[in-house]
Amino acid sequence: MFNRRQFLHVSALSVISSQISAATTSLLAQQRFSFSTTENQFLLDQKPFQIRSGEMHPARIPKAYWKHRIQMAKAMGMNTIAIYVMWNYHEEREGVFDFSTENRDIRHFMQLCQDEGLYVLLRPGPYICGEWDLGGIPAYLLRHDDIVLRANSTTAPHYMHAVKRYIQALASIAKPLMLEHGGPILMVQIENEFGSYGSDPAYLEELRQLWVEHGISGPFYTQDGLPQLITNKTSIPEAAIGLSGGEVKDIIKARELYPQVPVMCGELYPGWLTHWGDPQLQGTDVDMSATIAAMMREKLSFNIYVIHGGTNFGFSAGANTEKGEYQPDITSYDYAAPINEQGQPNQFYWKYRAIIEQALAQKLAPLPAAIPQLRTDPRQEYLPKFFCSLWDYLPAPVKTKEPASMESLGQTSGFILYQKELPQEIQHPQRSLHIAELHDYASIHLNQKYCGAISRTKIDPQRFAKLKLTNHRHAFPLPAWTDNSSSKKTLDILVEAMGRINYGRVAVDRKGICSKVILQSTHPDHPQSEELQDWLCYHLPMDQYFLQQLRASKSVSKRPGNFFKLPLDFTRTGDVYIDMQHWTKGVVWVNGHALGRYWQLGPQQRLYCPATSLKKGRNDILIFDLHQLDATSISLRNSLV
Repeated sequence: MFNRRQFLHVSALSVISSQISAATTSLLAQQRFSFSTTENQFLLDQKPFQIRSGEMHPARIPKAYWKHRIQMAKAMGMNTIAIYVMWNYHEEREGVFDFSTENRDIRHFMQLCQDEGLYVLLRPGPYICGEWDLGGIPAYLLRHDDIVLRANSTTAPHYMHAVKRYIQALASIAKPLMLEHGGPILMVQIENEFGSYGSDPAYLEELRQLWVEHGISGPFYTQDGLPQLITNKTSIPEAAIGLSGGEVKDIIKARELYPQVPVMCGELYPGWLTHWGDPQLQGTDVDMSATIAAMMREKLSFNIYVIHGGTNFGFSAGANTEKGEYQPDITSYDYAAPINEQGQPNQFYWKYRAIIEQALAQKLAPLPAAIPQLRTDPRQEYLPKFFCSLWDYLPAPVKTKEPASMESLGQTSGFILYQKELPQEIQHPQRSLHIAELHDYASIHLNQKYCGAISRTKIDPQRFAKLKLTNHRHAFPLPAWTDNSSSKKTLDILVEAMGRINYGRVAVDRKGICSKVILQSTHPDHPQSEELQDWLCYHLPMDQYFLQQLRASKSVSKRPGNFFKLPLDFTRTGDVYIDMQHWTKGVVWVNGHALGRYWQLGPQQRLYCPATSLKKGRNDILIFDLHQLDATSISLRNSLV
């Protein structure tokens, strides 16, 4: 499998110095992007063309900031912007596409790139990895017990049926934006790093044919690590090749192996992603200066992944697996990129800009005006108040024989509650729960009293001793009870879905309880075990509809699983970070906008709140925490760290 971590030391860029005029835009229809079959080069109007691309993702950036981020990339020397299209962000419900609301309007994003004189590399998947939930594949597909992902129609009929619908919808947007029609799109990528997953030439060709059928005949390219490309033969005839983490020597080697098409560094890493539980934010010490200088000197094409990362707002963050361990991604997608999460240049931005400017021997475009920040006093602390209890807003349950996965119940994200009356036959005081596949974090309650929690993410139980937190797959001890009365014992398992695996060998990562639940007596003289059946399952998606039902409670809850609210008045707005270091684990909304998850596990403790989520006057910060009984303070900061 291709391990992207080994390529942290790569990156590069280039420029168009002046803003494109309306007259120039009309001339783009006369431009032609092609491949040289003799010199292994990209050609623009039959002249050698170096793609100097910076990647950013519309889904991770507020729409109001798109132009600013594009201009920041241009000022660093880019002539192209690469974008992932997150399929599941545009088709959250099966057959219902949204390419127009909020930051889903990718047509507008690409038009902004063109307005700035920049080209576009379109990376539509259908799988994109990208540290995004399930790599962009819609969760509704996982309701099929026999689902197969990322395979041809013969092997994966359900998947490819949905893919065909997706490509048809997206092609209608992309076709008029192709360069040949006067738009900014240079190339369309087919799949993504498929060589790290398998070898299925029929699948890749089927994807290519779908684009052709809908009026886009290319140019196309693929994206892989060089070893995986060679081993699994994931190139496509007449398609260019992008290398993940490819240095100059890798591009030269690939050119020797594939002389008929151009080769570029399709992902040049300026930093790295961070998981919950990592000791610190990753990749902050990566310096790509030497690599960028080499790319510019050799006039090699490249795409910086990412030049600006943005934020995994809401429940969009994905997860990796390594050596069988589940590794969910944090909310921030700062990535130690040259343009940070707030859109500001970091120290490496200026170094890379200087290298590119010198190589091009021309002055680069100026940086746009910075996005205003909210003036904050880090010493000022704000205390939210208890708002209401989750347990007072349980919807009508669904009855199932065995615990059902979130996807089989038609839910995409958020939380799900499993409730069961325990059998009276087991009367011995020592009992434990065994749940082989609990995805991903659960708080356990017995008779409305909190007993502890289970984490699929590896944690140090001693660090969280007060929470009675144990690791996934370990037996969870229940409190002893010895009464022989007929009173019922109600077990509640409240499960939070973290990110679905987007990179790793586990292609199908369902959420909730995905295995049997076994109640076992651990008494040495009376061992007994029983599979618990006949469950009540409660949908708790934490979406706008659910949140709108909440009302202030007259009494404070004595049971964890609560909402807290903080009203704040602002005379002006600006970007800010909400510091959650004193809280335990949960989600934050500001004026209904889901900022994302926080977790005491770290290393992220602050959530980015763009000014677009704020307003002058009253603002409401809503917090849901799995463990807090009492509110604690928050503060406002101006940076991620």
